[in-house]
Amino acid sequence: METIRRPHLTNLAHRGTIQGVTISAPSPNSRDLCHYFGGIRYGLAPSQRWRRAKPLPTSFSYGSKNAPGNHNGGAGLCPQPGFLNLSPENPDAWSEDCFQCNIWTPVGKPPAGGWPVFVFIHGGWLQFGTPNSFNAAALIGETNFKAVVVMPAYRVNLFGFLYSSELEQDAASAGETVGNHGFWDQRLALEWIKENIQLFGGNPNNITISGYSAGANSVFHQLAYDLRQPEEKSIVRQACIWSNSPAVQPKHPAETQNQFDQLLAVLDIPRSLPASEKLARLRSIPAKRLLDAAKTIEIHQFRPTTDGDFISPALFTSLDSGDFARKILSRNVRIMIGECADERFLYSTWFPPKGNTLSALRTRLIADYPEHIVDAVIAQYYPSGKLPDNCKDWVDDAWGRIYADMQVHQMQRGLAHALTRNSGAVDASRLLYRYRIEWRAKCMDEAMPVEWGVTHSSDYPIWFFGNGKSLEDGEKSLIKDAFVGPLGRFVMGYEEFGWGTSGAKMVRVLKSDGDVEIREDGALDEGVRVWKRLRDADTGKVARL
Repeated sequence: METIRRPHLTNLAHRGTIQGVTISAPSPNSRDLCHYFGGIRYGLAPSQRWRRAKPLPTSFSYGSKNAPGNHNGGAGLCPQPGFLNLSPENPDAWSEDCFQCNIWTPVGKPPAGGWPVFVFIHGGWLQFGTPNSFNAAALIGETNFKAVVVMPAYRVNLFGFLYSSELEQDAASAGETVGNHGFWDQRLALEWIKENIQLFGGNPNNITISGYSAGANSVFHQLAYDLRQPEEKSIVRQACIWSNSPAVQPKHPAETQNQFDQLLAVLDIPRSLPASEKLARLRSIPAKRLLDAAKTIEIHQFRPTTDGDFISPALFTSLDSGDFARKILSRNVRIMIGECADERFLYSTWFPPKGNTLSALRTRLIADYPEHIVDAVIAQYYPSGKLPDNCKDWVDDAWGRIYADMQVHQMQRGLAHALTRNSGAVDASRLLYRYRIEWRAKCMDEAMPVEWGVTHSSDYPIWFFGNGKSLEDGEKSLIKDAFVGPLGRFVMGYEEFGWGTSGAKMVRVLKSDGDVEIREDGALDEGVRVWKRLRDADTGKVARL
């Protein structure tokens, strides 16, 4: 969608003056859509890699009246691998100082108390991604979705999720927590939003966090962390978990050490060196060389670790027992969660197995999940050890299906079960709103093969009303009625927002013909069976430890 941008000055009180842009639709329907401010800093970079970013000091200013800060661009881009057209690999654009966010605000005077705040965490398997790929202008300017939209950048891949005993020693020497730096970045951004969003017309007491794919997984972990904080430090009021779900308790430190040692080996750093020397060498290596090396090791996916600080060792136990659901109820946190019909096609393209065998598929899964979980899910899906009849090969078809189930389909159903039918008989049904998308906009045909159907990320134009691309007139009314209208009312905090369902069983479905249907989920029981198999494997592992 073509737009016009013109400079827009905003006074941020004690934070100074910044210049963003006003985004307008072109003639003949020229009108202002929103204001945009890119690359707004939410934290200060640490002095070294794998250390915590710092909050902005109270004296920090973005600019002055005579020299306003220039914020018409985008947020910093953490070094990352390329992937299709979603993440071009461009070392010239990388910066390890990526602690900024992009902000869109409605035009006009905010209501009393401020506009609701909608925080969106980008996806990318926690390995790549940027808020600069998203555009909320049409969402705010052409629909009734009137909210301040904030999208933070954060550290990804090994810059955000490396963990080892060496890093534990290093963090202890600095008086810091270790690992999950990408999650700590997101939390720092949320704390900055809580403290500063009023300066942009937002309501700090009405914050919805949302995310897509790995961003949705991040939302779950941010919510879990937030629920462990005292009420006065709580930030999250609602959550949108789009096309992802928590699957298993993240790897424990002993399991992540192997990945760290593999990285040392491929970089020719002797394991016999003192911990401080290993880290000194790793910190001196250019980002591009680090990433190229990381791609070649067996455990090439850098995922969260059960560190005991950001991620509790009892996280999934709390889901089993009903404690998580009980906390959700006590704070009245509503959760929207759902899937695309054909998630598997895009999933099949991300680091597929290196061989067309079950063994190669198992090795690939271990890059993401604890080994005992991988063995449990393989026993569930392939009890005979043979390729299922509905799969043409291991390396593409079977891989895409099982990965999509583990990332989205079955685990979402397991989470719905944990929130409504856990062993503690705590039922948070009234706070759970599910959906399924079986329709896609024409503009996605340029980005993804038509034969992939409604695959992972093909629904961006729904959630962001085109996401910078042009929608057909009929598509606009369809999207408004099906999702954007209800989502806007959800974010505003309406008790009844037109979803049509709540709970684990019923789903709001956008069918392939564009109609909306309230449907019972026929795959719920199968998803719960897979979830329970993995939970049994996890609890058995804990018992053996």
